[in-house]
Amino acid sequence: MTEKGRKRPLLAVVLAFIFPGLGHFYLRKWGRGLLWLGLLFTLSVVFVVTGTIQPVSELTLEAITSSYQARPTEVTIGSVVVTTLNVVDAYWVAVNENQTREIEAGMKCPNCGKELDQDIDFCHWCTTQLETVEPDKQ
Repeated sequence: MTEKGRKRPLLAVVLAFIFPGLGHFYLRKWGRGLLWLGLLFTLSVVFVVTGTIQPVSELTLEAITSSYQARPTEVTIGSVVVTTLNVVDAYWVAVNENQTREIEAGMKCPNCGKELDQDIDFCHWCTTQLETVEPDKQ
């Protein structure tokens, strides 16, 4: 069970893998999510030549497969790169946000898990240096 306010990095990764931007929407990073979604949309619009992909009139597996195979290679490679970077960013944002909340709340050390003293900027149990990270404004 997660603590109140903590985000699940694995859920953010799965959502980001399903569709770029969804993991960031789960993390309530609206601007970042729209940026990833816009990047994927822009990639598709810029590299797909009008008329190369026929509209799908029926939702059959054959029609969807032929539409997918008609995509230029650049779009496929770009989509994989954007999705991979999006997944990594969603994981990083979730972990970073959880660490920031724990440090600000004076709860636990991100390294050893023991309670922290708010007056010092390192864990007096394991001597891990604590960094305060500014939360994103997005």
